[in-house]
Amino acid sequence: MKAGVYYGVEDFRVAEFPEPELKEDGVKIAVKYCGVCGTDVHKFHGQCGSHPMKPPVPLGHEVSGVVVETGKHVTHFKVGDRVVADPNWGCGACFFCKNTISHAIISTTIVLIAVPKFDSTFSIPIFANIEVSEAYICPPESNVYHIPDHLSLREAALAEPLSCCLHGMDLLDVKLGDVVVVIGMGMIGSMMVKLCSIAGASHIIVIETQENKRESAKDYGATLFINPNVENVETVIAQNGIQNVDKVMECVGAKVTMRTAFEVAGKCATIVLFGLGKEGEAIDFYPYEAFRKELTIRASYVNPHTMERAVRLLSSNQFSASMFISKEIQLEEAEVELRTQKDSRYGKVLVHIS
Repeated sequence: MKAGVYYGVEDFRVAEFPEPELKEDGVKIAVKYCGVCGTDVHKFHGQCGSHPMKPPVPLGHEVSGVVVETGKHVTHFKVGDRVVADPNWGCGACFFCKNTISHAIISTTIVLIAVPKFDSTFSIPIFANIEVSEAYICPPESNVYHIPDHLSLREAALAEPLSCCLHGMDLLDVKLGDVVVVIGMGMIGSMMVKLCSIAGASHIIVIETQENKRESAKDYGATLFINPNVENVETVIAQNGIQNVDKVMECVGAKVTMRTAFEVAGKCATIVLFGLGKEGEAIDFYPYEAFRKELTIRASYVNPHTMERAVRLLSSNQFSASMFISKEIQLEEAEVELRTQKDSRYGKVLVHIS
């Protein structure tokens, strides 16, 4: 089959790619939708992404599709089932897997949904050419999840990024009545605002430089909107009668926004660094400041065992996936999207495999 393959910095091409091998515990899925992730964009531009990879390798890991074949040991899926797949899993035998922290060592022990002949990390070969009738992945049964009939495959493709957000929210631990700051209103930040609203935050403060993104935050449940380029963030928060910020979710990964997270965090606040920073880049950190505020500082990495919860949430009436999707594209448009982020700046871009 043909796939969209990353060959090096800003080198993304449609190329022949072998179909993955179906193992005895595997589920062969014809992919119908794949989301363009910020990690894909990072890798396209030569940054590390969530972890290193060796090209050539296909991009894409946020998928939904239909089961077309099952391995002989598979018991919970059949041909025709509509499903999503978690793109990473552990060996099941090492210390980290046995202690349920396999997600934190993806680059060393995780087995991935990629064709074995390629040295791939965290990638699924499904950016398929539109001229090909099907593109396939073959994850193990343990990483495949049914989706209910009322949830479309288009909407279900958001399960993987939502599962990552759920892990971040678990770390942030928003309680009823908390004051929360979300920095950055890209796809992830937008989802975080919605999740904070569902969790019962009393104030959800969005820090974002782009006006259109601040406007969209209202639809997700944000209550206060600050442009840090023209306003003093701490002053605006105080002027609105807010005495303490309890939780901060940083969704950009830039030095300046991570610094802002520490500055706006209140007494005994929790900060979660979700945005992907540049490998090897340091930020200014003042231990005395963290000590004086008694801060809890955490970082969120991928999605340990949160996919099923994501599917349940997408299936509920609390979380509408459609409001986060900005556009559907074909494969021939993917290179432009990776290069410019023309549409992904405003929500999730989906590659549709018809």
